[in-house]
Amino acid sequence: MNGSRSTSGNDGPSAGVAAPVRVVIADDERLVRTGLRVVIEAEPDLTVVGEAADGAEVVPLVRELRPDVVLMDVRMPGIDGIRATEQLIGGMAQPPRILVVTTFEHDDHVYDALRAGAAGFLLKRARAEEMVQAVRLIARGDSLLFPAAVRELALRYGAPSARDTRPAPGRGPDPGRSRTPIERLTEREGQVLRLMAAGLSNGEIAAKLVLSQETIKTHVGSVLAKLGARDRTQAVITAYESGFVLPG
Repeated sequence: MNGSRSTSGNDGPSAGVAAPVRVVIADDERLVRTGLRVVIEAEPDLTVVGEAADGAEVVPLVRELRPDVVLMDVRMPGIDGIRATEQLIGGMAQPPRILVVTTFEHDDHVYDALRAGAAGFLLKRARAEEMVQAVRLIARGDSLLFPAAVRELALRYGAPSARDTRPAPGRGPDPGRSRTPIERLTEREGQVLRLMAAGLSNGEIAAKLVLSQETIKTHVGSVLAKLGARDRTQAVITAYESGFVLPG
């Protein structure tokens, strides 16, 4: 496969040692891929199992190697990172977590990738420690959100007609109209969603609402289920695009 290579020939972790997080890098610039590989493989708990030079290569490579995380450039020739993300999220029973790696944070491609199912994004100029921490965060099922940047992206690229509706959670629908997913949220779940959109962790939300972290975890799970969101990122995107949380 041109531009891609697998390095998955490990014999497996030693007994009692957690398996390293398996990463695939997708970027059309060889120097970028090399730099990311060096950063990731310097960490004992992370390993690069494959590389791809465009979206057309990354999809079959991911299906073959089953990585935990894909570092996805959004602007690639052929199939771009957005289409590749859509194909992976929609075409796999257990898709990997996708972290968009981009040059520009205020980029419609980034917003479209988040809408397609990416768990978050990181700038290519991020420090090495920020990069590896982001991979670890994504791998354990968390989302990587930068509230100010996501608000700006939603303001620029979100659907304005949706933002004008301003639905309220816990409020009954108008006669003859079924409730939207946002309107099915309880008042408490709406509070939690707003704090999620502000970038607060479960612990921070618990402290702000004077509730236990376990209770917040339950509320977050309920919010995701009612919105049909895979993770916090998708829930926050829905909050902005529905008009429940207004950017700016």
